[in-house]
Amino acid sequence: MKQMRKKPFVLLFVMLLAGGLRRASAQCAMCRAVLESNGDNAVAEGINNGIVYLMAIPYLLVGVLIFIVYRKVRS
Repeated sequence: MKQMRKKPFVLLFVMLLAGGLRRASAQCAMCRAVLESNGDNAVAEGINNGIVYLMAIPYLLVGVLIFIVYRKVRS
């Protein structure tokens, strides 16, 4: 019975992990052109990482909201 409760959370964790492992090229065309012409690859990677972190926050908030609703329904 306890294993059935863990399945949604394991699925959510795997989906978030799989999305985070891929290298995202999530820059707009103008930002990408400016960063690539600059020649500093570390800055471009920093911008990419920042964009990925900003994208992750809404997913985490929705996950927490779903968890809270799930707990309310179960009790």
